[in-house]
Amino acid sequence: MSDVKAVTDGTFDDEVVKNSSAVLVDFYAPWCGPCKMMSPVVDSLSLKYGGKVKFVKLNTDENPGTASRYQISGIPTLLLFKNGAVLDRVVGYVPEGSLAKFLDKHVSSG
Repeated sequence: MSDVKAVTDGTFDDEVVKNSSAVLVDFYAPWCGPCKMMSPVVDSLSLKYGGKVKFVKLNTDENPGTASRYQISGIPTLLLFKNGAVLDRVVGYVPEGSLAKFLDKHVSSG
């Protein structure tokens, strides 16, 4: 069981932008093959980083406003937010080890 919450255009600001902790947003679509491959990676890391990073996902087909606002041109795209600002992004499928290194780079272990 993962700890990844679905967000929408309507809930994005409250769940992500107004959150002072690190938030990883998975921008995806249900028909996207690489997104389907990325989903279990995000789910797995949500369990490992549960106390340090909040994990959410946004369906770009159903929520085009937020996708457009953050210039999401390819999916999957993962944006890492902290204090409402985008710290970094990953575009396309990445293996779990690479995504863990990406998170470690930005999230202190303390």
